[in-house]
Amino acid sequence: MALHQELRYGDASDPFSVEYNRRKGHFSMSEDHMHKHYELYYLFGGERFYFIKDRVYRVRSGDLVFIPGNEVHKTSDTGVPNHERIVIYVNDSYFEPLQQDETELLLAPFHGPHRVVHLPDQDKLRIEQLLYEMLREIQEEAPGYRMAVRHAAGQALLFAARQSAAYKQGVPEDSVSPAAARMNDIASYISEHYRESLTLSGLSELFYLSPSHLSRSFKKYTGFGLIEYIGITRIKEAQRLLRETDERIIRVSEDVGFENFSHFEKVFKSVTRMSARSYRAGFRRRE
Repeated sequence: MALHQELRYGDASDPFSVEYNRRKGHFSMSEDHMHKHYELYYLFGGERFYFIKDRVYRVRSGDLVFIPGNEVHKTSDTGVPNHERIVIYVNDSYFEPLQQDETELLLAPFHGPHRVVHLPDQDKLRIEQLLYEMLREIQEEAPGYRMAVRHAAGQALLFAARQSAAYKQGVPEDSVSPAAARMNDIASYISEHYRESLTLSGLSELFYLSPSHLSRSFKKYTGFGLIEYIGITRIKEAQRLLRETDERIIRVSEDVGFENFSHFEKVFKSVTRMSARSYRAGFRRRE
């Protein structure tokens, strides 16, 4: 039985959920991603650029990708058409029934040094057999399929954790082009200097690139517009301050680099889908 082009299991409020896509042609994520759950991403076929935090990774068939919670990330097209991937989204509630050592094992890859793990052929076969069987269960919905999906998701997370733990220290991440590496440098600079005034013209001068070339290349390799990425980086830090301090919201906006409070409010809402005041109030209700 052939799999549908798209399959989904669960939603964002569940302990875990699954999303599968087989896409034809060229595709880049249209929405920015930054949320509290963890993501385990596996690429069955094709090739993608994956931007995580401040670095571009080239992801190929047979690669596992670990995305921590509250980390900016986005996939984009490398110029190679067609790709097939699965994402397992995991919330903190998933780990509540587990022992502490089990939780630490499953979470270790998301906090470890390797965002991308390249699997040898024999391990690619093992994980794909497991994942395809899980997807067939989701599609067919036979009696007891939810139990089978829960079991398979746990096996996939454990397999990925063991692969990450066994991954040799010092193995370099898959190399990217000099142009992509330059964009990594720019993203890292923004992550370190987001409190300062950052403009396209200023960054172009600093990195010896024309504004048009910088703008075009940053979008190509990261999936984000340059100004968009600066805003998201600042909002991520604003979220932390709203959660962890009692600073006035207008002061928070200044601390993270916004010169205009109304602009801060607009960008915060576009990134989080809520106001800064609602974000702080909602977070405190959950405490």
